[in-house]
Amino acid sequence: MTPVELILLGRTLLRLGEQALPEPPGGRTGGERAVVVVMTDVYAHDGTTVTEVARRTGLPQSAVSGAVARLREAGSVLTEPDPSDRRRQLLRRNPSMSARRREVATADISPAVTAALATPTPESLAAVLTALETLHRHLTPATGN
Repeated sequence: MTPVELILLGRTLLRLGEQALPEPPGGRTGGERAVVVVMTDVYAHDGTTVTEVARRTGLPQSAVSGAVARLREAGSVLTEPDPSDRRRQLLRRNPSMSARRREVATADISPAVTAALATPTPESLAAVLTALETLHRHLTPATGN
């Protein structure tokens, strides 16, 4: 595999992930990937800041700020002033809004993967799902989730 093929595979995997996401309340409006990434990070790092989320996720700070605004509007994330620096906002999960997080975390990727296969068979689907699990296990840093 070449670096270019790896980049193209990564883009394909991003599209598959977006397709596998459950439909958000109110329908898709664009930017769901950033919102889900930010939501997952905030839920894993309670009391974090926009700057810290941007650093951990690699998303631009403007994308994190936009995602946080959408998550606040939806009630999924709560903000409060940082007691040590009142200019910064601390981000926290809204414990009463865990249903969407659970829905996203448990969504089945099989339909999106099946649709992407050139010749979908139960064997090819199983092989690809196993390969994805292997990649995830070896390439994803431990986050404490």
